[in-house]
Amino acid sequence: MQVQSMEIIGNYTYTEILQRLQSGDETAFTLIYNHFWDKLYISALTRLRDEFLAEEVVQMVFLRLWQKRENIEIQNLPAYLAAMTRYGVYELMAQATKKEEKEQFWSIHRRQSTSHDLEIEQKFMLHFIRELTHELPEKCRLVFIYNKLEDQSIADVAARMNISRKTAEAHLIKALRFIRLKVSNFLNLLILLTLWV
Repeated sequence: MQVQSMEIIGNYTYTEILQRLQSGDETAFTLIYNHFWDKLYISALTRLRDEFLAEEVVQMVFLRLWQKRENIEIQNLPAYLAAMTRYGVYELMAQATKKEEKEQFWSIHRRQSTSHDLEIEQKFMLHFIRELTHELPEKCRLVFIYNKLEDQSIADVAARMNISRKTAEAHLIKALRFIRLKVSNFLNLLILLTLWV
């Protein structure tokens, strides 16, 4: 476990506290928890606008940090925890069935982030979603990528592909249904595997 930052938590640098965490030091975990909990909670609450769900996401982030402490590679602790929080939000929204929640999921996904944060997020979710798009029909795949992953408006996508806006919207709806189903199935499988550990 390596980190380049020399910032301090308590009396420890990030490098030292991560080394202690990796060895199972509960005090190190508690220091990390107390130092970052509020920031991660606010980040989740900003996206979810639900105090209970935001708290649930942050608790899950720290649970996973503790469970995976021996094997995880962390270069930047604040960025890693922030990305894990966003990933927790993605997981929650992917399981949603209401139209409002689905729209919020994609709205969150499109939000701007720093290039470093984006690189970390891709490891958690974007790579998985991009891989899923290869199972879509070609036009559905392109509409989805242009609109959802490249942030082009549906009108621009339609013009780019030389199809009507209505046709582009139909392709997008089909792609979203497929991706949502696949992501939900994947997350359900992860939950089942976790229960059997």
